[in-house]
Amino acid sequence: MKLVLILLAFAAGMLAPIQAGMNAKIGKTIHDPLYAALISFVVGAIGLLTIALALRTDFTAIRQGGDLHWATWGAGLLGACYVTATIILTPRLGTALTFSLVVAGQLVIALIMDHYGVFGIPVQAVNLPRIIGIILISAGVLLIRRF
Repeated sequence: MKLVLILLAFAAGMLAPIQAGMNAKIGKTIHDPLYAALISFVVGAIGLLTIALALRTDFTAIRQGGDLHWATWGAGLLGACYVTATIILTPRLGTALTFSLVVAGQLVIALIMDHYGVFGIPVQAVNLPRIIGIILISAGVLLIRRF
């Protein structure tokens, strides 16, 4: 089961650069990265709603969202910032450099979040092998940038 989850995570990661390339194309065509991000999110929202309706999802669960701390709703805004940034950066830096930097940034904050158990995530202390992993990823960023 864990192998399936690992493969799913890997496949999901493969979608991000493809999405960035498509979104960059939209941004280039309409000459505005914010509208390109808006188009991406509207299409995504329509797709999710369609899937939820097709699966006859219980929409009453949405009411539980009212119990969340107000700041948690910022997740959507963070996603919008991320997508807009990739729309701006991908055509300027290239897909490989953009996503090597994105992954390095994700790993740094993930390490911190794991260490402190942010948002109820199980605590996993920062240790030398994890720090070495971040250093190796960062070295990869430098190699991609140079060549």
